[in-house]
Amino acid sequence: GGERAVSLAVGAKHSIAITTSGALWSWGDGKLGTIGHDEYTDSMEPTKIAGFAGRRVVAASAGDAHNLAITADASAWSWGRGYSGRLGHGGGEDQLRPKRIEALVAQRIIAVAAGGDHCLAVTADGKVYSWGRGECGQLGHGKRSSERIPDTEPLPRRIMSLRKQRVIAVAAGGFHSLAVTADG
Repeated sequence: GGERAVSLAVGAKHSIAITTSGALWSWGDGKLGTIGHDEYTDSMEPTKIAGFAGRRVVAASAGDAHNLAITADASAWSWGRGYSGRLGHGGGEDQLRPKRIEALVAQRIIAVAAGGDHCLAVTADGKVYSWGRGECGQLGHGKRSSERIPDTEPLPRRIMSLRKQRVIAVAAGGFHSLAVTADG
């Protein structure tokens, strides 16, 4: 019985799963607000995230202690530990339940990736935005040696070095990021 999972993602100490109905479930270490159940507690069994009631989740990514999701209306959402601005809400506050990323409201988001302390989002027209911790250049905003590589970007910022490319997919690691263009 129960719902069937169609997509999975794992963070440092938690997991998330999308089901055939578009519900998002999470479990694991919730001490940093990571699992989206409106409290700082663990859940050893998969539990549906109530913050997405009435919405269909189509994609999700798990970072170190935070998560991203895309709903059927192409909106980006984040929750979990807010350290270094990695949630994209303009500060470092934790979010105990999914919150829409207001800075991306005018964009149709088709892909997201949560890394160690940073995140990426791809729009339907191939633009890439990044935010969070970036001291190793993982945000893609410090191209030339004369440019300062930001320590943190608390709001999504377009990666201008990719402005002439149509990006279709992204991946985020602990301290690096990758993008795939339409040309491969």
